[in-house]
Amino acid sequence: ITNDNGGVIDDCIVTNAGDHIYMVINAGHEDKDIPHIQKHMEAFGGDVKFEKVDCGLLALQGPSAAKVLAKLSDESVTKMAFMSAKPVTVMGVPCFVTRSGYTGEDGYELGIPLEETEKIAKALLDQPEVEIIGLGARDSLRLEAGLCLYGNDLDDTTTPSEGNLLWTIPKRRRAEGGFVGAERILGEIADKKLVKRKRVGFVGTGPPPRGGDKLFTPEGDEVGVVTSGVYGPSLKKPVGMAYVKKKFMKAGTKLQAEVRGKRRDVTITKMPFIEPGYYRGE
Repeated sequence: ITNDNGGVIDDCIVTNAGDHIYMVINAGHEDKDIPHIQKHMEAFGGDVKFEKVDCGLLALQGPSAAKVLAKLSDESVTKMAFMSAKPVTVMGVPCFVTRSGYTGEDGYELGIPLEETEKIAKALLDQPEVEIIGLGARDSLRLEAGLCLYGNDLDDTTTPSEGNLLWTIPKRRRAEGGFVGAERILGEIADKKLVKRKRVGFVGTGPPPRGGDKLFTPEGDEVGVVTSGVYGPSLKKPVGMAYVKKKFMKAGTKLQAEVRGKRRDVTITKMPFIEPGYYRGE
């Protein structure tokens, strides 16, 4: 979701559900996302309606996700491909299920009526394959998978070109424009010199750099800033994302991050750090 200046208001998942579009936004951003959507619907003036659906959202993630969900619903969920979606009855409850998530692993997100969410959560946790995890684990998983976190790696001032997110803009939109922020976004696609910084991944040694830590060349020139950083449990080393001046974005570039007053070596690295385990279909 972009603003008039081409910055990112929020990231979301949009599903073509036939006679309507089903959109999942970040729960903490409805106070800015929904007014933005309604404002542009009014300007559009066509035959379009907005309906807010209050529901619970559970993310079931990992290699056993398909087997577990099939036990509580039906075998058809095992055939769903990554980023597909459909209504599914889970434990007798009508849910909207997408084969997606934000961990880089195979899995599902379940949209559940609020009053039934706790029942399904408990039933999932009763399965021997399932454990509950918190946002710390989700953060390390999404970082290893090279996935942005809004508020850290994306914000109102970051364009899709800067964030390396041009894959979200299809050919038709590039040709026709007409979307919010198109002037700047399409301008940066047409003239890459307009983009001064880029989102990159890095690996390091020692304590992981954190958001806000500055990046320097070995000669001491400041060239970027870290937006996310954790100890990557799968890689057993610090990993993170940063924005750097374009000339320093190439994989293999050696920089230094200032961590707690001490500069530590980091290396710009291609993302994802860990190959995703998405199920693409047979």
